[in-house]
This record gives sequence, C-alpha cells and structure tokens, in this order.
Amino acid sequence: MSGQDHGDTIPGEESPDTESPQGARGYTIGLFLAGLLTAASFWIASTDLIWGPAVPVGIIVLAVAQMGVHLVFFLHVTTGPDNSNNVIALAFGVLIVLLVVVGSVWVMTHLNHNMHMMPHEMMQKMR
Repeated sequence: MSGQDHGDTIPGEESPDTESPQGARGYTIGLFLAGLLTAASFWIASTDLIWGPAVPVGIIVLAVAQMGVHLVFFLHVTTGPDNSNNVIALAFGVLIVLLVVVGSVWVMTHLNHNMHMMPHEMMQKMR
C-alpha cells in the first residue's frame, strides 16, 4: 500500500476529481445565481411586460432552474460516479413526494364528489 487512495471517499467528503464546484467560489456563484433567479421571479410576478397567463409558467421555469442551482452548488448532486447514491436518494424522495401529492389530490377529489351527492343518490349507491 502506497499512501492514500483518493478514489475511496466517505459520503459527504469531496474527492479531488469531483465535478461539482468546490469551496467558497462555488458557494458564492450558487448564491449569486439563486439571488438572481429569485429577483427574476419577483420581477416576472410584478411586471406588465409578460402576458398574464404566461406568468405562472415563467415562475415555474425559474423555480425548476433554482432547484437545479441548489442541487449542483449547495447539495453537490452531480453526474459523477461517486454521486450515484445521492441521485438515487433524490429520485426516491421525488417519488415519495409525488405519491403523497397525487394520492392526496385523488382522495380529496373523491371526497369532494361524494360530499355533493344528493341523499337519494347516496341511497341508490348503497344498495
């Protein structure tokens, strides 16, 4: 064994060949981009230069871009081979959130439908 093996790192430790921005410079760039995207969102919401129905789409696009900035610059989720566990954990988290949101909307829609039934419709459904 000759010295330290740089290919074997613990989770959270930065390896020298990582693709993510490192150090204070990376955090500063991420902070600048996040602030810029936040300011752009406020500008889109308050301006009359953008067609009214397109404002929510613009805000959603900027929100997705900001999620990407946070993932890359602050959470260090990249496409490197040492980040496969982070990507899998992120995908699992997104799956759970989607299941909870879609399931909740589905349940609330059916509850809303059943609450607006007339009493005679409920009696026919119970038979």
